[in-house]
Amino acid sequence: MKIGYRTIKTAVGTPIAIWIAQILALTNFASAGILTILCIQNTRKRSIMSASSRFAACLLAMAFSYAVFETIGYHPLAIGIMLILFIPATVKLKVKEGIVTSSVIILHLYGSNNIGLETLINEFLLIVVGIGVALILNLYMPSLESNLKEKQKQIEDNFSIILKEIAEFLRTGDQKWSGQELTETALMLEDAKSLAYRDVENHLLRNHHEYYHYFQMRQKQFELLERMLPHISRVNHTYQQSMIMAEFFDELSDSVHPGNTAVLFLKQIKEMKEGFKKGELPQTREEFEERASLFNLLNEIEQYLIIKRSFKKSDI
Repeated sequence: MKIGYRTIKTAVGTPIAIWIAQILALTNFASAGILTILCIQNTRKRSIMSASSRFAACLLAMAFSYAVFETIGYHPLAIGIMLILFIPATVKLKVKEGIVTSSVIILHLYGSNNIGLETLINEFLLIVVGIGVALILNLYMPSLESNLKEKQKQIEDNFSIILKEIAEFLRTGDQKWSGQELTETALMLEDAKSLAYRDVENHLLRNHHEYYHYFQMRQKQFELLERMLPHISRVNHTYQQSMIMAEFFDELSDSVHPGNTAVLFLKQIKEMKEGFKKGELPQTREEFEERASLFNLLNEIEQYLIIKRSFKKSDI
């Protein structure tokens, strides 16, 4: 069984919040632990947004509770009326995330049967302790650097295999490849982008996130690789051009890494295009169609490399 950081934070933060509330001699001190449980989040950004929304909603709940309970009275009907007014207000003020948290405060105030200054101060301190402990714990987030590097390596390895298989097919027409790397890479990219987005939300002051943009770049390249496959499948014979392109794909498969060598390969593509134009014209319709597929494949891999060239690498 794997225990995540969020579980650990919840297990640590809940008793701390209750302990602080007990030291302050607050009524309903256990509710500070409930507020902490509700406020533990996965990222710093979500934590700050969640804490601010829940804090604002709790203060709003105190105001509405005082107005409604002191006017209508302390009976179940008053709670219904209060919620009819309170929930739309939280939606309007964009703090609806705090509805569940603030319900704890509403029920405390309802159970008090008399909302005085002492009761309001008690509830305010419960809010500060519960949300505050969660916010402090959420300021620490484990580094995702090693996980991101691992995802990067896995994706690059699969890209290399896919390019190798394309080269092998162009060279020999071998169709034994199962294509499982395509399915694996699609799933890897989704996981990697999700992980990178979490890391983005953990760095509040960083405007440019290398891994996030890197995986976005690889996603665009992967879509192009998928688009190449129909062109490759139409090549049924070994031509001089297909052998040249097989050699090119072999070289490209050995150069899948974060560094930017796209300029060198783009130069090779330009030379290949010029060479193809100078070659003999197709003699049959079948040869013409297969040569057209090879040329389309060349255009697709050119776009693949242009995407890589536009990627600005710094630390990865």
